[in-house]
Amino acid sequence: MKIYVYYIGRAKDPHANALTKEFLGRAARYNAVELREIRPDRIDLWGKHPSGRKILLDPAGKRVDSVEFAALVSKTVTEARDLVFVLGGHDGLPKGWAARADLRLSLSPLTFPHELARAVLAEQIYRAFATLRGHPYPR
Repeated sequence: MKIYVYYIGRAKDPHANALTKEFLGRAARYNAVELREIRPDRIDLWGKHPSGRKILLDPAGKRVDSVEFAALVSKTVTEARDLVFVLGGHDGLPKGWAARADLRLSLSPLTFPHELARAVLAEQIYRAFATLRGHPYPR
């Protein structure tokens, strides 16, 4: 099982990028994690990760709290499936992708810059693993 965090568009803000890498580095203590920029015209997520759970970040998606997010991660780990997160670019996600997702997830009803959304997602991934392992971080 591996976690993939794919994003569309350049990661320009060095501070937000450092925060994202910090939290994904912490999460990597518990599970393999990969962060990568993608170009929608050059990747087939469904072919590359046929059994992976594809979760697309979408402002109109389902809202969950940190406990529900940890349960989602736990279920995916138990099923030994890859967990694939995709964050859209400035124009959102490519047409047709949302309909094929296993889950469309909203981080918040607020609008965030894309770099900050990556950092929030990375923190929640780390928080989920820390919660599941009984680490004191989530207090």
